[in-house]
Amino acid sequence: MAARKLYFEAVRLGDELPPLTKGPVDRVQLARYAGASGDFNPVHVDEAYARSLGLASVYAPGMLVMGILGQLISDWSRGAQLRRYSVRFSKIVWPGDTVVAKGRVMERWGDNGRYFADVDLWAENQKGDLVLRGSALVQLFFSMDDENRQRSGQPPVVVPVPKESLHAPPPKPPEARPAPQGPTKKSAAAARKAPAKKSARK
Repeated sequence: MAARKLYFEAVRLGDELPPLTKGPVDRVQLARYAGASGDFNPVHVDEAYARSLGLASVYAPGMLVMGILGQLISDWSRGAQLRRYSVRFSKIVWPGDTVVAKGRVMERWGDNGRYFADVDLWAENQKGDLVLRGSALVQLFFSMDDENRQRSGQPPVVVPVPKESLHAPPPKPPEARPAPQGPTKKSAAAARKAPAKKSARK
């Protein structure tokens, strides 16, 4: 049975994605990934070569860990369209490490019949150390009725959904202080016409 699709009406701000655990990573997996991807960089498959570079051993390609995080977002957003996916690598994943991928909905909004969720993603090893951080933007149908309407050529269901966000708002710029103003022409002229005060003589 196919997995039930995810619709926007069921997505809530702050929703946690079900964690995805992979591993422990082993050298057989690294060799298989090299064959599947065509990436035969010896630092991932040749133990002697990796040690000659001063490394403790071979290590997992970054794209392998990125793929685990990608599986997390694709499994969760079943039926949605992935509009953006980006990552930043933080730490090496070694043979024997377990990778736990996690995520959280950080923003959601609707725009003229199109509905989006921005998801914060990250992966940790078995020690809880961050190894990868990323984000994804997915576009979803609002509901099953919305999907059926659009697939039959009808207009989408339009529901006004203002943007909700867990991101901290940017700091406000400092208020501009009015610049001190010098004497106007009228006040300067009046000062010239005013009689000078006579100093008292003893």
